Amino acid sequence: MKSCLLLLLCVASVSACAQAPSPDAAVPATPTMAPAPATPGGDTPSTIADAATAGTPDERAMAAIRSLNAEVQVDRIAAAPLPGFREVVVGGQVIYVSDDGRYLLQGALFDVAAKRDLSQAGLAEVRRDLLAKVPEKDRIIFAPVDPRYTVTVFTDVECGYCRKLHEDIAEYNRQGIAIEYLAFPRMGPASEDFAKMEAVWCAPDRRRALTEAKQGKTVKSRACTSPVAMQYDIGQRVGLTGTPMIVTAEGQQMPGYMPPEALRAALDKLAAEAVQAAATTVAR
Repeated sequence: MKSCLLLLLCVASVSACAQAPSPDAAVPATPTMAPAPATPGGDTPSTIADAATAGTPDERAMAAIRSLNAEVQVDRIAAAPLPGFREVVVGGQVIYVSDDGRYLLQGALFDVAAKRDLSQAGLAEVRRDLLAKVPEKDRIIFAPVDPRYTVTVFTDVECGYCRKLHEDIAEYNRQGIAIEYLAFPRMGPASEDFAKMEAVWCAPDRRRALTEAKQGKTVKSRACTSPVAMQYDIGQRVGLTGTPMIVTAEGQQMPGYMPPEALRAALDKLAAEAVQAAATTVAR
């Protein structure tokens, strides 16, 4: 229950650069189940008790979440692949709430037969919706003439793996991959890191400024209406756990930093799987 409460009541700051995880990291987390919190007398909170006898399953799930934190931002509620539960995306994480609003499940929902994490589909949809809200003019784009793939990369000028990725930006483009950068100053809004990112996004030539900042050079600060704060917020809501965070056009998160050839191979594999899945659906 403690992990669910931390998820709903706290906002964690991300301070690590991300690289591809070890094979062990691919093992799905074991789900945890906990009842909604009790009042000091041991009764279920009134908000849940009232909702248990009225409203839709979505409304009961929302009532359960609001009983933990009335201000929490919920990005999605839908039927879960697990019968009797609703799937809820909050703070870039997926949790499951029983249809009566009594129980919370936190962790990966893994389909053993299909060998895939079912919780990622809902989160991918949320990522697509949130990223669609960022206009092209607020992105820093490095793209070939006719890209085969386009990925969004949440980046930070201080992150070692972010710098490593940017050093090979020409090779990513040669591989047919367009890189669209969004800002995620991992040290937070009050940091020098945040100010550096704002300087980049306020520069007249953002591409040059980003390259210079990643080389450790000073970028002159200028006043402008900066999109950095909005992009930082979106990064938290899409489940960012480290920079760089690479997100495909379909909303799927890649496993941290990936060299150009490895990223192209992974994108080719995802595209092939999507074609196969579509063909299987048609055949049915």
